Order: sequence, then structure tokens, then C-alpha cells
Amino acid sequence: MTEFATLALEPAVLDALATLGYSSMTPIQAASLPAILDGKDVLAQAPTGSGKTVAFGLGLVARLDPAVVAVQGLVLCPTRELADQVSREIRRLASFVPNVKLLTLCGGIPLRPQLASLVHPPHVVVGTPGRIQELIDQGALSLECVRVLVLDEVDRMLDMGFQDAVTQLLKQCPQSRQTLLFSATLPDEIRSISRSMQREPVSVTCAAEEEAPEIEQQFFEVDGRGRFDALVQLLGVNRPESCLVFCNTRRDVQDLADGLGKRGFSALGLHGDLDQRDRDEMLVQFANRSCVILVATDVAARGLDVEDLPVVVNWELSTDADVHLHRIGRTGRAGRIGKAWSLVAPAEMPRISAIEARAGKPLRWSKLPGSASITPLNAVMRTLAIDGGRQDKLRPGDIVGALTGDAGIPFDAVGKITVFATRSYVAIRRGEANAARKRLGEGKIKGRRFRVRTLD
Repeated sequence: MTEFATLALEPAVLDALATLGYSSMTPIQAASLPAILDGKDVLAQAPTGSGKTVAFGLGLVARLDPAVVAVQGLVLCPTRELADQVSREIRRLASFVPNVKLLTLCGGIPLRPQLASLVHPPHVVVGTPGRIQELIDQGALSLECVRVLVLDEVDRMLDMGFQDAVTQLLKQCPQSRQTLLFSATLPDEIRSISRSMQREPVSVTCAAEEEAPEIEQQFFEVDGRGRFDALVQLLGVNRPESCLVFCNTRRDVQDLADGLGKRGFSALGLHGDLDQRDRDEMLVQFANRSCVILVATDVAARGLDVEDLPVVVNWELSTDADVHLHRIGRTGRAGRIGKAWSLVAPAEMPRISAIEARAGKPLRWSKLPGSASITPLNAVMRTLAIDGGRQDKLRPGDIVGALTGDAGIPFDAVGKITVFATRSYVAIRRGEANAARKRLGEGKIKGRRFRVRTLD
């Protein structure tokens, strides 16, 4: 294992890495960081969960000059969820570098607050191509001082039709910039794009197959009408603490989440028709164990980062074997053995051969559990939403202190805390949640009163 301390990083960045508990580099970090820190363009193939965000985030932070009030780093992402995840990681990496301003600029939320935040230019912008171009057209954002440009999950950006928007943004960045491209796959189309926008890039590959031995795949043959009952049986008998279910369409996502909810299961549906706050709150609830089952499309789940996800389910097989691998790669991380269940109707059987070819071995077919009486899965936590966040100088420690102090909530009843710019979320053990909401709403956090509500 190669240590981060062997790299030519500023002491402040090394301090941030130590605080985050990062000591040894992942394979993609060890392979790409020397070239990135040397200022070279990099074309990297890296799957979700490989540590790629830290790789390009360190390179970006290393090139910043906080004294220069201009956008020096730009990260383009295909979805808002991924942009939020990337922003959080870069903020953490830059936490010991004074006076660094980062903004997340994505569509789906009002334009006016973003225009106001750009009155004082940030050093780093992370966002989606459409919204960033819109802000440039408004005259609120300039890319003329960009030193490092990162395109994250390029394959997904192409799938979503962002190629023209990305090309247009590149024309507004200096030709002297450093360009870093990260993609889960590197088909000829992406290599062609690399040739058009990069200068003698260093090519780096971190194969997704390294995760395969940690994932137990099971395939279940179902008929179309029995698919829902089959899923209910699998969930009810195996009772996973957390489960991500992939659907191919937005309509299936909502129908399945609603159906599971009617059967008493803790389930939410994540898709592109939701507004930004609803999407944020669903992701928070799933990550903090206030929701057991998250049903999502591939695009909506991009950027979702849950540390310990025991089960992934394919409600229907993807038409692309690579997408199938990306889906199941959400589980089985950090040395844990994950499980991936796929429900396969007769019409989907032609897709099996491609998945089997990518796996390089015969697939494991299993029988569905019997039709025993099923007890629904309920979440162990509930989430409280607090109408205050970073702009109000709130920190996780302030919320914990208010809950365990005047509110009298036991420390072990408090779960994960997530703080956004204008709101915060805290997971509370289900039996304590109502009391926590009432006492927190009647009391004060850091000397101030905030509106507190329960997410259900």
C-alpha cells in the first residue's frame, strides 16, 4: 500500500487526509495522483467506490490559490446527487486550507440564490453542465481562470445527452488548463472525446472486476405478474437492514415504492421528476437508516454513496451488461460480502448471456422462498429536519449537544447527522423521535430557536 505522505502535498492537505482517516491510497489514487499532481492530463477508468473523487479532488485542491478570487477548479457531473457527493468530499479535502470557497451549481433549484452566491466568485465550482452554462449566459460566472477541469462519470454524461453542453463549456476554459476525465467505461466514443480535449493524457485503469468476489449474485426466474410478490418474499424472508432496488423506468420506481408502502414496508422512490429538496431528503433518509428500501432508476442513483449497503436488487435486468455491473457494485465494499438479487422474467432471458459473459462464469440461479407469512420491514430510525444549516453556523456537534443536553435524549439514540447550507437532518431512534422533535423545537440550538419537523 502506498501512503499519501509520499506525495508532494501541502501540510494542510495532509492534515485533512489524516483527520479523515485516509492514510493509504486506493489503486486508482496510486495510479493517477502522481500524474495529476504533476499537472498532466489524465484519462481514468474507475468504477463507483474506487476512490476517484479523492484522486481528482486532491489534484484540484493542490492547484488552488485562495488569494486569487476567481473560479480555478471546475468539476462537471451528470447528476445533482453526484455533484453534491463530490462537493462534500472536496470540502473535506480543503478543510485545512484557509479561505477556500466552493459552490455547487445544479439545475432543479431556483436560479436566484445561485446568482446571489456568485457575487463573490468561488474558487471551485461543482455542478451539472446545463445550469453552469445558464449562469455563464447570465453573466454571473466566468471560466477564464480555470486551472483544472474535471469531467466525472463521462459515460453517464454522454448517456444523458450532455456532450454538446460539455463541448461548449470547454471552449470557455483556457487552453492551458489541466483536464481530468473519469469514466466507469472507456468505449471508443470517450477515447475520441479525450483526443479532442486533452493533451497527451496519461491513461489509467482500475478494473471493476476487483469487487466481484465480494458480491454474491442470485438470479430468480419470475413471471411478469408475480414479480412484486417475489420481491416481497425475498425482502420479508431475508430482512436486509438496507436495500437498493433498481428499476428501468421512472414509472416503475414510483409504482413499486407505492406498492411496497401499502404492504407496510419502509420504502421511498427516487427518480428525476422530484424536486431537489425531496431528492436530498430521500437520500439522507436512506443513508441514515430512516428508510429501509430505496427504489431508483440508474440515473437517479448516480452519486448515491452508502457506506454499508448489504443488498442490491434488480427489479428488472438492465439491457446493458456494464450497467448491471455498476448496479451490483454498490454492495460488497470495504471487504464486506454483498448480495445482489435479480428478478428475471422470460422476456429478459436474452440479456442473461451478456451478463454471464461479463461475469466469466455461470450464473447462480436460486429458488424463491416459500410463501410464508411476511412481516413488513420498518426502519429503526426516523429523521428530524432542522431549518438551519451551515449558513447559520450550525455544526453536527451543536445538534448533538442540544439533543443530549436540554432535550434529554440518550446519546445512543442519535444517529447520523447531515448539514446542508440552509437545513440539517439528524437520525433519531424511532421510539425517541417524537420526543426529540418536540423538545428540540421548544428549546434552542446554539442559543437560537429553529423549526423542527419529522420526515416520514
